[in-house]
Amino acid sequence: MADAPRSRKLAKRISQIVASALEHEVKDPRLARVTITDAKVTADLHDATVYYTVLGDKLDTEPDHAAAKAALERATGVLRTLVGQGTGVRFTPTLTFVADTVPDDARRIDDLLARARAADAEVAAQASGASYAGEPDPYKAPRDPDDPDNDDGDDGDDDPDDEDSGADR
Repeated sequence: MADAPRSRKLAKRISQIVASALEHEVKDPRLARVTITDAKVTADLHDATVYYTVLGDKLDTEPDHAAAKAALERATGVLRTLVGQGTGVRFTPTLTFVADTVPDDARRIDDLLARARAADAEVAAQASGASYAGEPDPYKAPRDPDDPDNDDGDDGDDDPDDEDSGADR
């Protein structure tokens, strides 16, 4: 078994070799808008998964994922040969191409964040004209013992001669 740093290093090298080969070696026009985003290699270095994205011809056109997948499957043998020559490992890993879902997930998260911002703005707009339901200051003020308006009859000093002290009872 190979260690994880070696498999990561090999995966990085495989993604570089495949990206370069798609740009310079493979002349399939269906691969003109394919970008290699990542590669993963198993711990035994026998299988490599290469992740790719496909861009449309224009911003408003949908990319042709099926044609790109078919072109990558057709070019797998050539790409594997180039990976074997470029890496120098004893066993050239088999290549599996998987469409990367990160851009779609990022777009979905951006849409969710935009909806959350809109909902927050709506709540803030409703709250800007709102007033509190109770008094402006809902907390009771602490009692002042020297206040003549104090209704408890206690003047604050603990004098036993006080009439209201309750010691006579």
